Amino acid sequence: MAYWLVKSEPEAFSWAEQVRNGVEPWTGVRNYQARNNLSAMKTGDLALFYHSVSEKRIVGVVEIVREAYPDPTADDPRWVCVDVKARGAFAHPVSLADIKADPALAEMALLKHSRLSVAPVTDAEFRHLTGIGGWTRP
Repeated sequence: MAYWLVKSEPEAFSWAEQVRNGVEPWTGVRNYQARNNLSAMKTGDLALFYHSVSEKRIVGVVEIVREAYPDPTADDPRWVCVDVKARGAFAHPVSLADIKADPALAEMALLKHSRLSVAPVTDAEFRHLTGIGGWTRP
């Protein structure tokens, strides 16, 4: 199993919408590295759901339930999306400021490649963040 972080502006698509919609395609990614990360996702992988821009915090966990396929919002078939399903909210959302202040997370891709909307997360980072956030696997 691999771990990821996916970013969404809550004004465009929020955690509440993800929960309400059930399974949702993660569309609209137009960065080559982020696309490559989407293509590497496997069914069963987990991703941290990050509210970007206005909130800048991790709010929950989603599971990849369908691997990469052509993004229906793109004119070019090279752009892909995956389907994700909510696995649970963080009891205590973890802010970007908290992440930056935590030495255990100093090498996190979120900090090293801050503009990347889909990024890998190490097993240790995932366990650490879900612990801080108060999320446990259902």
